[in-house]
Amino acid sequence: MLGRGRPGNGRFAQLELHRIPHSALHPPHLTLLFSTLVLATFALVVAGCGRSDQPVVVVYTALDKEFSDPVLKRFEQQSGIKVLPKYDVEATKTVGLVNTIRAEKNRPRCDVFWNNEIVNTLRLKEEGLLQPYKAKAAESFPEEFRDSEGYWTGFAGRARVLIVNTDLVKTREEPASIYALAGPKWKGKIGIAKPLFGTTATHAACLFAHLGDEKAREYFESIEKNDVQVQAGNKQCALQVSAGKLAFAMTDTDDAIIEVEQGKPVKIVYPDSTPGELGVLFIPNTLALIKDCPNPEAGKQLIEYLLSPEVEAALAAAASAQIPLNPEVETETRVKTPGEVSVMKVDFEKAAAAFPRATEYIDEEFLK
Repeated sequence: MLGRGRPGNGRFAQLELHRIPHSALHPPHLTLLFSTLVLATFALVVAGCGRSDQPVVVVYTALDKEFSDPVLKRFEQQSGIKVLPKYDVEATKTVGLVNTIRAEKNRPRCDVFWNNEIVNTLRLKEEGLLQPYKAKAAESFPEEFRDSEGYWTGFAGRARVLIVNTDLVKTREEPASIYALAGPKWKGKIGIAKPLFGTTATHAACLFAHLGDEKAREYFESIEKNDVQVQAGNKQCALQVSAGKLAFAMTDTDDAIIEVEQGKPVKIVYPDSTPGELGVLFIPNTLALIKDCPNPEAGKQLIEYLLSPEVEAALAAAASAQIPLNPEVETETRVKTPGEVSVMKVDFEKAAAAFPRATEYIDEEFLK
């Protein structure tokens, strides 16, 4: 009767089916056998999905995907280790990943944290969320760029700079200091990224540590009164200037150099760069191994690779034009290095301690 029924008449076939006793359609012994086979097959599928001889490493990276992804792909090809990256979005750069690491502290998913700055890496260390690993590749780096206990290593630096629109700003009017953002002539025509995330938040914390809270507050009050235009990120700052919507803005060398090399009417100014001035702030990328991470050995291999001269040279040659910090790396740089300008002397540990005070002020007063 199952095969019978009027062609095209589904309703009749359904009625005929209801006349068949359930026990005839589903004998108990066949039903049990079928259920057992289904469960067994499902178990085999699940087990098969969970088996793999290929090692895996999970990396959370705050460096822009366009810069970090090619490097991670090369590591994957050379090592045979599968890389599972998690990227941050421009609007919550660094802080989003840091908060994710905090949220996962009882069951870490990340193995390696590739931060695009240093202050929040130091904060994770203080919170006990990192584990020490003294990479062999780090031995040639200057001491100021590696933790004495091995909790982090700095590499591939960038500078905090001003990107200036040369159509809007005459040569004699070019800003020479971060204090130029408070100049009345440029009211409403200057910009910074939101100082709660990424290197702009790090810059704010460094100013609080270097200048002291009172003078740092005065600085941010002065640019707020000058109607500084707060952008979503450093890239947006560079784009607004290159488009002529802003006269100049604070950004990082990696975002600024892209606009310069695309032939836009912009130039890079290294603020406060002569001796006796505030100095140019250089910020390294940092690498750290997460405490109790699921794939520590693969994580260590990734750290060794990222600290290699090959990677620093590649990042220097790439669009990001990052600055090698390993003195053994011999490559041309397209942006100025700490040896070419006066450097802002910052105690990054003090900056990490100042970070909560700085962000509280920025959030409650500066961005009100």
